[in-house]
Amino acid sequence: MQRVSVVGMSGSGKSTLARAVAERLDVPCIELDAIYHHGPNWEHLPADEFLAEVDRRTTAGGWVVDGNYRAVVREGPVWDRADTVVWLDLPRPQAMRQVTWRSLRRAVTRAELWNGNRERLRDVCSLDPLRSMPTYVWTQYDRKNAYLEAAMTDPVRAHLAWVRLRSHAEAATWLGSLG
Repeated sequence: MQRVSVVGMSGSGKSTLARAVAERLDVPCIELDAIYHHGPNWEHLPADEFLAEVDRRTTAGGWVVDGNYRAVVREGPVWDRADTVVWLDLPRPQAMRQVTWRSLRRAVTRAELWNGNRERLRDVCSLDPLRSMPTYVWTQYDRKNAYLEAAMTDPVRAHLAWVRLRSHAEAATWLGSLG
């Protein structure tokens, strides 16, 4: 295991797990959000530049990629080059608690995320899933899980070893098994 894709719902703990896996494997951790949210005011990197940057970072050696962006993960270089997918699959109530708490904490403390971007309380409380991470998780949970369930058995992805972790306790046990 040298090229690992860590996926799951927003707020599930992917970044924390990805950093720990990368440290255990002694490989770089590539956070897709940090690349995609390149500019101020949440300005996204253009699709071709995003793909080129992820392609460049996943070409050689080992790595752990943290993120779910379909264009670079499922349909791009990440899963094509990965040997393992780690799916942090928390129950919906836990995922909702975690993403809500995280978003509220970030908004209240004005924590900088990427490139000067900060979550705003009015966005956290919005019912628009494009503005609010809790609303996004609530509305996309079933769709994302169905997609990952299907991906696990997709013959196109037969080269991937899948690790499905349904709790933080399972994640800690699995992480401990990496040595």
